[in-house]
Amino acid sequence: MTDGEIVTGRPDVRLRPFVDRYVGYRERADLPLVRRESAGAFVVLILGWGAPLDVTDPRSAERGVTQVDSFVAGTFDGWCTTRMLGVGEGVELLLAPLAARRLLGLPLSELTNRAVEVGQLPGRWLARLRVRLAEAPGWPERFVLLDRVLGARLAASPPVDARVDRAWQWLVASGGRGSVAALADEVGWSRRHLAFRFRHEVGLPPKTAARLLRFQQACTALGNVGPNVGPDGLDGPGCEPPAGVERAEPPAAAPPGVGRPVDWAAVAAGYGYYDQSHLIRDFREFAGVTPAALLASRPAAG
Repeated sequence: MTDGEIVTGRPDVRLRPFVDRYVGYRERADLPLVRRESAGAFVVLILGWGAPLDVTDPRSAERGVTQVDSFVAGTFDGWCTTRMLGVGEGVELLLAPLAARRLLGLPLSELTNRAVEVGQLPGRWLARLRVRLAEAPGWPERFVLLDRVLGARLAASPPVDARVDRAWQWLVASGGRGSVAALADEVGWSRRHLAFRFRHEVGLPPKTAARLLRFQQACTALGNVGPNVGPDGLDGPGCEPPAGVERAEPPAAAPPGVGRPVDWAAVAAGYGYYDQSHLIRDFREFAGVTPAALLASRPAAG
């Protein structure tokens, strides 16, 4: 049996360019609860105080963590799974990459395709924040505490490289559809230097980040924005984008409604894919399933 509660909170308006929302959760799993987590050009922060989690990347056991209640997962270019048994409680945040870079105080190249227990991060401020969140009397008080701590942390952190920030904003604005050559011209760097600096700060090269932005928009537009049960029995979180990544609407020619046919070629074209096969490739690589299987796994009520 699995049950629980989900409580969402909006950060202070000054934090919204960096953090889309706070998600407080409490859930009980009497049997092991396994979720497939899609890849994304964002950083996941879990601050928990309940049953521990395992995070597993099927490509390499060394990239995950076991039996932790709080962790940071850097930008990932492949799907992974989480596993929990018991009563889990905590707060989840999805962070835009350069916001995470400022909050964590380290380049995201050190966290690429890795999940790290928060106690191993510099300063241990996240470990202390976890304790304070656990001691708070309720979700409103926890969200206010997050506003205060994250706001102070951002105010005290130096800004990221202006040209890296410009490159990220350009990719977001283009929906991941612009070429790396055009991006290099936009920021005034060579393609080689752009790739080096961008990977260092964001954790992924610009081309991969662009693919993930296209995938996130296509995935979200297909309506996969909540818990779902996949065809292999894995329960996954969907593809909701973090702050800084616009939610996209599906092309009119490809409605994702239940029981209605989807024109996958139109979906591919609508989100910047060369053809349908490239769309399917990215969904297999980043979500572990085809787009049709992911769409079919949505609850009937949407």
